[in-house]
Amino acid sequence: MRLMAVVAATIVGALFAACGGQDGRGPLAPQKAAVVWAAGDGADGGDKAKALAARLASERPDHFLYLGDVYDDGTAEEFERNYRSVYGQLDSITAPTSGNHDWPNARVGYRPYWQRVAGRPMPSYYSFRVGGWELLSLNSEARHDEGSPQLRWLRRTLREPGTCRIAFWHRPRFSAGRYGDQKDVEPLWNAVRGKATILVGGHDHNMQRLRPVDGVTQFVSGAGGASRYKVDRRDPRLAFSDDRTFGALRLALRPGSADYAFVSTEGKALDRGTLQCRS
Repeated sequence: MRLMAVVAATIVGALFAACGGQDGRGPLAPQKAAVVWAAGDGADGGDKAKALAARLASERPDHFLYLGDVYDDGTAEEFERNYRSVYGQLDSITAPTSGNHDWPNARVGYRPYWQRVAGRPMPSYYSFRVGGWELLSLNSEARHDEGSPQLRWLRRTLREPGTCRIAFWHRPRFSAGRYGDQKDVEPLWNAVRGKATILVGGHDHNMQRLRPVDGVTQFVSGAGGASRYKVDRRDPRLAFSDDRTFGALRLALRPGSADYAFVSTEGKALDRGTLQCRS
């Protein structure tokens, strides 16, 4: 199968970037869009999550961003039983970030699992490039305060001009869902604002698109199959929300633009549009 045979270019390239090696910073001019899906909060081994994962796999995407949480505690056994059985078919094209459920056991679950996939140690945060965009996998569960290694690395990575970047981490800075705004990730948010066009998170088990702030459009894509949490539709920051459907965020990336769509398990586009970035 293509998905199993393809080289794990996303993860390998990301590791090189995190370690200061070659990260493909040369110009990219693909003839067609690079398709990237993003979803989190689905690794419970359940039928709803499996149905969504099958939908994503059937689309034959270029990359998949898993936005965190392997239930309940991210142990090695749960990665095998609850993650591999659901999203394992996408392993070779997956760029993960860790969630609050799996990070406490990262040494026995998250890190060993992804090291086996990539063939080398998995860093806590990294970057890679695809479709003319730079993607930044950040870690809301590791240290991200002022002076932390992650924040210093992020600021160095963002020195180049332009906004053709997508940052993703588990707990979103802003949310109209059950968990609400995550104020502790303010340092990560402050670093990427004005430097990125798209921010993607999970944690709240629903789908949200918030109105742009300082040029950054934030998406919450946490309807990966585990359960669903209500959204406060009265929140004026919301441009779109859905708390009744399981689905994922689809991004079609080209130099200078990104077509986005929230897509249900059944393949219905629930929200769509195009965002422009500055190179």
